[in-house]
Amino acid sequence: MKILNKQPGAVSLFIVIFVALLLTVITISFVRIMVQSQQQASSNDLSQSAYDSAQVGVEDAKRALLRYQSFCVNGGDCSATSKEYERINSKTCNSAVSSVDAVEKNGEVKVQTTSGATNTLNQAYTCVIITTDTNDFVQNLQKDKSTIVPLKSLDLFNVVHIEWFNKSDNGNNINVTLDSNLTNPLFADWGLNRPSIMRAQLIQFASIFKLNDFNDTNISGQSNMNTLFLYPSSIGLNNVGSFATKDIRRNVNNPDNPDQKPGSPVAVECKANFNVVEYACSADLTLPIPIGGTGNTGNTAYLRLTSLYKGSSFRLSLYNGLPLADKTNSVKFNGVQPSIDSTGRANDMFRRVESRVRLMDVNFPFPDSEIDTTGNLCKDFVVTDNSDDYNTYVYNNPCSPAL
Repeated sequence: MKILNKQPGAVSLFIVIFVALLLTVITISFVRIMVQSQQQASSNDLSQSAYDSAQVGVEDAKRALLRYQSFCVNGGDCSATSKEYERINSKTCNSAVSSVDAVEKNGEVKVQTTSGATNTLNQAYTCVIITTDTNDFVQNLQKDKSTIVPLKSLDLFNVVHIEWFNKSDNGNNINVTLDSNLTNPLFADWGLNRPSIMRAQLIQFASIFKLNDFNDTNISGQSNMNTLFLYPSSIGLNNVGSFATKDIRRNVNNPDNPDQKPGSPVAVECKANFNVVEYACSADLTLPIPIGGTGNTGNTAYLRLTSLYKGSSFRLSLYNGLPLADKTNSVKFNGVQPSIDSTGRANDMFRRVESRVRLMDVNFPFPDSEIDTTGNLCKDFVVTDNSDDYNTYVYNNPCSPAL
């Protein structure tokens, strides 16, 4: 007769082994998650530090540009063949910032918060390049806000190409809402995905500024100041034509639209989506010859842009004649909005940024506006040839509701 010897505790042994394996898996998974989180946090920290290093390079480039501008104003040679011009526009990394005591060592400039401080993240910027003469001018305008762009170029030009309203202005929505009705441009009816109206105001004069010619147009079509409202539409023009011909403040003589009345906006054809374009709307504006001028030589010109109904990004380009397909007739801006390309490093992490900065012409400073208000404007003034009247004049507020 066979006798079976039963060994108690076998089931318990299997349970212990299974629980131990389960706890081991959980522990390893938890440790792995902790390591990954730590690596991600470290990577984010290094990425931000590398970005900060790149921004230090941008700030050094700004100082170099200010020094260059001061050198030019104080009688220095800033022509395209001068050494200062060549250094600030050098395509060699960090050559442009060498004028502001940015000490380069081993091909990079170390970043430290204070003198003698330890650089635990080994931060530096490795390459900073400045381009003073850019192919375009870019900016983001808030709703009903304006900006003045000096139309200062390296070569002759007579056409301004303006593009506005990109995908980010549209809430990253790919589709654009358009309408061809120009008779009722009311804010209440303006859709969320509809491009803004762009008001373009040209201000220019020939080599000699004459106040009595500033707001005038002569019989030859010469003009110093014009205003256009560029209306986004599903049907319209991309070649708007001359500022002087389409000026809304004067008697309109528009061969494309004989029925256009003074004050009417100009319909600009815009794209219905961003599949093949960066900006939904674009228009070519031809500059008239300024009064007393002989062409597009030696003129001083500014373009004031206002984004109406909503904010909008825009890009300006200059051309000598209407833009060709290959853009070989494009003209560069001269020192209006320099581009700064900066690469920063923190340990083995690199970040690269491109910044645009505006340089004010200290020889011809200009305000954005004399008065800028979104509400009502009420004035109370007195005209007299007796200086004592100013002291005896009693001010009454004509804007008071009680009056």
